[in-house]
Amino acid sequence: MYADEFSIYAGNANRPLAEDICRYLKTRMGDVEVFQFANENIFVRVLENVREQDVFLVQPTCRPVNQSIMELLIMIDAFKRASAGRITAVMPFYSYGRSDKKDQPRVPITARLVADMLTVAGADRVLTMDLHQGQIQGFFSIPVDELTAINILSRYILAKDLDDMVVVSELGFAKKARNFAEILGAPLAIVEKRRVGNEDKTELMNIIGEVDGKNAVIIDDEIDTAGSLVEAVTALVANGAREIYSLATHGVFSGPALQRIMESPITEVIVTDTIPLPATADGSRITVLSVAPLFGEAIRRIHRGESVGALFSSEVQLVEEMTFWDAHAEDEADQPYPVPVEG
Repeated sequence: MYADEFSIYAGNANRPLAEDICRYLKTRMGDVEVFQFANENIFVRVLENVREQDVFLVQPTCRPVNQSIMELLIMIDAFKRASAGRITAVMPFYSYGRSDKKDQPRVPITARLVADMLTVAGADRVLTMDLHQGQIQGFFSIPVDELTAINILSRYILAKDLDDMVVVSELGFAKKARNFAEILGAPLAIVEKRRVGNEDKTELMNIIGEVDGKNAVIIDDEIDTAGSLVEAVTALVANGAREIYSLATHGVFSGPALQRIMESPITEVIVTDTIPLPATADGSRITVLSVAPLFGEAIRRIHRGESVGALFSSEVQLVEEMTFWDAHAEDEADQPYPVPVEG
């Protein structure tokens, strides 16, 4: 049985998110060294006692992806050898999620490989958000808690009080998009497309549904190169859509993504802070919502043995209110809801 306290540590992938999680929980971040030697070998050293503690390691596997994965694996091993009571890998973004099946001859299932590496390294459970496909949970032999940003994103778009909305999604995200559309009370339109080869190129096929004269809200799990997004926007404009909003949990923004977005007629792009926003991003077109309170609340509940699923059922209102949480508000009275205090 681990000690009656928990500790939060972070690698280098997204320290600001880890710091905001600690602000929400009113706790300090633990001390750990994580750096690269000149030969690119990664070194980790835990700088305080963690024996029998409940440890949470915050590390999305974002750019640089392979370095972030290795940092997390080595951190897990370091804490395991430091006799931590339980180790939870907090992965707001799970890389290689697209490689979740054999869709071509002689290709790997890398999402399963990453799951195996985390388990072998010594992780006792995983906390993540909006996996590319839900079946990735089944690749693990340890417990996985998958959070979702759908309620936070929907709360933000509802606050805009847009009239005559339509939710737009590709086929692969249609199930979650349908739930999103129900929350907004809007109809659903589907972008039918086909991916060409392995070079992040798609061929737009058709838009199924009525978008003429409507405010379109495109929803997806991530925005990578924004190629598919811009093609969908072009098709929506051609079919008479008015304002176009793009919502996604993970703003990967690879390669020419930001330039494509700036040159497109998109009104606003809304993502969360699971991945740090590039410094070149235009703050007037891209809005970032914090998921720190959601992860903080999930960490608290995991530690106490309480329900995490309740956050998206009986307590969904709490999650929606987290949308406008300000990590840097000086006065707690300025927060949209009372921040819980560790009891």
